[in-house]
Amino acid sequence: MTVRPGKTGFRVLAYISIGLAAIGVVLPLLPTTPFVLLAAFFASKGSPAFASWLEEHPSFGPAIRDWRRNRVIPLRAKVLACGMMALSWGILFAMGAATVVLAISGTFLAGVASYLLTRPSY
Repeated sequence: MTVRPGKTGFRVLAYISIGLAAIGVVLPLLPTTPFVLLAAFFASKGSPAFASWLEEHPSFGPAIRDWRRNRVIPLRAKVLACGMMALSWGILFAMGAATVVLAISGTFLAGVASYLLTRPSY
């Protein structure tokens, strides 16, 4: 039995994405939902068993199903993600982070927030 290199790459990317999502649960700087959706995409290409596990997971499954069916992100997830990103940037500012760090992180966080806020909610 052989494993195609492309499938292995997708499997590794799926595990990295779900790892980042798990870290995002604890660290407010990383949004969780986009990484869960990314993990589901990569898992569907490289590991059907992992994709099934994600889709059936009580916490991750509903977000994945909503995204796949209707391309919607729950309002609660949007508010929480944007609030945590704003809080993270505020902590960086309060701690006296360098201007370049504030500019780069602010641009990145604003981009993610813009994407989230332009997706439909239910």
